[in-house]
Amino acid sequence: MDKSSSKRSRPSSLRLRALILMLVAFTVISIPAYFAFVWIVNSAVLTMGTAFAEKQILYDRYRGLGALMQEVKLAETLARSDAILAWARAEELPEARARGLAELEHYREAFSDHSYFFALAESGNYYFNDADNSFAGKQLNHTLSRDNPDDSWFYNTLALGTGCHLNVNNDRALQVTKVWFNCVVSDSNGPVGVLGSGLDLTAFIRQVVDVPQQGVQSMFVDASGALQAHRDPKLIDFHSISKTMLERRTIFSLIDSSTDRQALRTMMNAVTSDEVAVRSRFMQVGGREMLVGVGYLDKLDWYNVTLMDVDRIIDKSQFLPIGLLLAGLMIACVALLGLLFQRQVLDRLKRMESRMVAVKEGDLALVQADPAGDEIGRLSQTFASMAASVSDNTRMLEQMVRERTEELQRLAYRDQLTDILNRRGFIDAYEAVQRARSTGSERMGLMVIDLDQFKQINDTFGHMAGDLVVTETARG
Repeated sequence: MDKSSSKRSRPSSLRLRALILMLVAFTVISIPAYFAFVWIVNSAVLTMGTAFAEKQILYDRYRGLGALMQEVKLAETLARSDAILAWARAEELPEARARGLAELEHYREAFSDHSYFFALAESGNYYFNDADNSFAGKQLNHTLSRDNPDDSWFYNTLALGTGCHLNVNNDRALQVTKVWFNCVVSDSNGPVGVLGSGLDLTAFIRQVVDVPQQGVQSMFVDASGALQAHRDPKLIDFHSISKTMLERRTIFSLIDSSTDRQALRTMMNAVTSDEVAVRSRFMQVGGREMLVGVGYLDKLDWYNVTLMDVDRIIDKSQFLPIGLLLAGLMIACVALLGLLFQRQVLDRLKRMESRMVAVKEGDLALVQADPAGDEIGRLSQTFASMAASVSDNTRMLEQMVRERTEELQRLAYRDQLTDILNRRGFIDAYEAVQRARSTGSERMGLMVIDLDQFKQINDTFGHMAGDLVVTETARG
């Protein structure tokens, strides 16, 4: 009786062993499959997020900043003016003062804000005029003093040396945010004054910093990390130029760990030295892991920083149905699991990853969406749509660069006042005509026109009158 019972129990034992073997096979296959699946998902998210961050940084680098850079260049030109330097060296001479004020008034019309300021280092005298020309004839506004804390911006700017230094200020009464261009005027003996103008940053912040993309924050910081433009005005470090490092509100205060803060400083140094245009890395920001991208605006000595919450941009929960589908396939048929998993999931994810790698390397032409209607297909289509958006942004950026190059070409070969060929443009045109006629027998002449007593016109009526004479002569 015991023997027959033992015999009857053997089939049950074999089934158990088969079930255990299937469970072992399932476990052996599912564990590496799980880690492979997680690795591919994370790699895909990282590749997509990094590519998007780099394109966003480069796009923000040029979007809306043209006016800002133009104002800085104009202020730099004014700071090198002979009339301004002569005035700064001999402020007490009425003729030098008149020529200097005439130069400032001439540039006031060119500044977007239609205002200017000029403070001299030796006397501390502060000259100012606004868009309404309210201070005509009485531009000397007040005298700066080292003992006045409100004047510390001037002495701090002088200490920074040559160049233009930006300072953001929020006018709460007018509800506008302005950036001031403080350009140091220097001669062979060192700084002799500071001049500049302002620019309303309100529209700029709304256009560039207020990114509508969910999970993306764009901001601009100066070389010390002080926040100069942010969608939240409470985070902006106003009057940073007159503050010590300990008083400034910097981007480093938003980073959780000291290791990440040091990494961010390293990234800023790398893009400053032109090793790369953009650097990006995952960091802990406000308790969340974010992809941080950094680019450098050399004309402004600012950095544009983009924080991307990848989990909000790319919803990883859409991968869950794929995982459940894979588990069901493994339970239903362990024998076919490897083949089905390879063909139905890994191969498709691998193709999508290769497309993401191509996007990371800048080849957007290879991005093709998976036409399937399942979760992987929708993920691929979402990626293809995002890649197309990145491609559009890239083309827009290239168009802006081409337009900027054409404008620089025009500035290099055309006189800005009369829009006729300048010396370089005339030489090129003259040489072209000579080459065209070198094979013929025609003769060519050159007429030189001089304006008599032009200096007397400038000295008597001012540079604006002289400019009108030159313009009308060129037009005739």
